[in-house]
Amino acid sequence: MKGMTATLPPELLPAIAAFARVAHHASFTQAAAAMGVSPSALSQTVRTLEQRLGVRLLDRTTRKVGVTEIGRRFLADAQSGLSALDKAVDALNESRDKPAGLLRLNLSRTAADTVLLPHLADFMNAYPDVQLELHCDNGFVDLVAGGFDAGIRIGEFLAQDMVAVPLSGTMRIATVAAPSYLLGRTPPRTPQDLQHHRCLNVRFPGAGKLYRWEYSHKGRTLEVDVEGALISNDGDVVLSNARAGAGITCAFESTVQADLDAGRLVPLLKPWWPTVSSFHIYYPSRLHMPRKLRVLIDFVQARMQSAASTNRR
Repeated sequence: MKGMTATLPPELLPAIAAFARVAHHASFTQAAAAMGVSPSALSQTVRTLEQRLGVRLLDRTTRKVGVTEIGRRFLADAQSGLSALDKAVDALNESRDKPAGLLRLNLSRTAADTVLLPHLADFMNAYPDVQLELHCDNGFVDLVAGGFDAGIRIGEFLAQDMVAVPLSGTMRIATVAAPSYLLGRTPPRTPQDLQHHRCLNVRFPGAGKLYRWEYSHKGRTLEVDVEGALISNDGDVVLSNARAGAGITCAFESTVQADLDAGRLVPLLKPWWPTVSSFHIYYPSRLHMPRKLRVLIDFVQARMQSAASTNRR
């Protein structure tokens, strides 16, 4: 690149890290807030880097910031070095008594609601030096490319090359509807009866496939295609409409337990509810697991096991 010397000047390292943060957020304002600096100072840092390298790394408009083609190549080449520096800092942090540093997790909204959010405040009180960044995304992402330390998903959907640690026990998928929807209607007695009802369904991100409702009864398993009066990629949207009486839907039993207890929703086809794998926290490698991730896994596992023991009493 024009203007570069054979050896990287040490003073460019903070500027390269700043460029990587802006590229990640696609925003000077958001990146500056995350770094604790002013947007104008951050913009000047990146502009100086571009001048030293002799290339334009970012395309700037009044509404957004994009990475140029040469900027993407440079970022890809620099990422391994930045990651190595992050690991060096993590190693220093792990040498201290208390875990510390930024822990970035990618997880589905259901995973957040079910296994993480109920315990998050207590975890942050126990480990005040760990900063959590939660990226809720119902689609799968490349953890390494996205700069995530780990993800949380249902175990049976994880790739073979991931290290996966269970956080919860097995779960059931409940079929439910509001009493107002069932008023004047005959509740389904078998999964096949769903074809006579208004169903609210979920479309999986990425592949774009509709969820085929799963059932299991006396050793028999089946999947049912339902007519979707409402389809969404967001389970919360579907569940809100079910509570409002728009139709029948499926959800993890733990997600709707409070609604069932309060009578806002009614269980349907309960003998047919299937059991699925637990939520797992997963990461690319067993090597160099950050201590901040280790303490999160241990903390959530202990809390989930305690809750399960209480429920069995």
